Amino acid sequence: MTKEIIENDPYKLAGVDIDQGNKLIEQIKNDVASTHNVNVLGNIGGFAGMYKLGKEFKNPILVACTDGVGTKLALAQQYQNLKGIGQDLVAMCVNDLIVCGAKPLFFLDYFASSKLNVDEASDVIKGIARACIDSGCSLLGGETAEMPGHYIDNNFDLAGFSVGCVEEEEIIKNKHVNKNDVLIGIGSSGPHSNGYSLIRKIIDETKIDKSELKEIIDHVLKPTLLYPKLILSLISEFNIKSISHITGGGLTENLPRSIPSDLCAEININSWDLPFIFKWLQENGEINDDNMFRVFNCGIGMVLVVKESQARDISKKITSMNFENFIIGKITEKQNNKSVIYK
Repeated sequence: MTKEIIENDPYKLAGVDIDQGNKLIEQIKNDVASTHNVNVLGNIGGFAGMYKLGKEFKNPILVACTDGVGTKLALAQQYQNLKGIGQDLVAMCVNDLIVCGAKPLFFLDYFASSKLNVDEASDVIKGIARACIDSGCSLLGGETAEMPGHYIDNNFDLAGFSVGCVEEEEIIKNKHVNKNDVLIGIGSSGPHSNGYSLIRKIIDETKIDKSELKEIIDHVLKPTLLYPKLILSLISEFNIKSISHITGGGLTENLPRSIPSDLCAEININSWDLPFIFKWLQENGEINDDNMFRVFNCGIGMVLVVKESQARDISKKITSMNFENFIIGKITEKQNNKSVIYK
């Protein structure tokens, strides 16, 4: 290829730099490889990732989840703090997998930008790799795309996809949930990756000085907690009847997905302290309690439904694994056609 052709590369002149994509692969290949185990066949660079199911599964059911990080990404870009975004992306997928008891096996990412910033993309993907390791899964592959004209300025977006596996007879369903079962709420690190269109609006409309703004941004950009290793440890030792991942829709919308339709989750809102960032958002956004519990996780990232006789032991186990947790309520008969009530 002549120098003239390289200098007049029509694709580069159109806004897409193939060399930058190759540079990114070079920067991240070791991080990606660090997540691989004996089940991964091949390495980065192929057309597809391959994963061999281990012999530990006798009657395997594959479970798949996909998600993004929403407009939390816009806030992270605005304040030039992308350190936790990779973990957010992984967490939003693997935390969904785990509610049915599935062990995360592998993860793939999609990174699309107007113009590829190699260092920026590398930081995000390195964060994805670390989160995969912390979740016990492999970063099997991904896709990077430059789309000038579709994404504006230096904007980019992320999507993630994860596959897990669970023995068919060990799938966690809600059919075993009964009246008087206990609800254990496992703490969140903040809003996780939900409610950020409202969060950004509140921050933009609130008069705050620079030092307070930094504190608020630090709180809302804390990466989403990764729950798989904790949950897998719990279900290996205890009878966990049902699990709810508290994402978009908060406790109000997510808990009904994890209990039978004729029962109700009764929540004692005084059983845990509303974390600082949620108090700040509620006060400055003038949000009533009903909307807080419908938009945000309010400090509860996961809810376990367990037998009353096991609740204390499970709580102690969660604490021993360095997760905050609270007994936040119980299962009752449905009242006034409501699946969740707050007391």
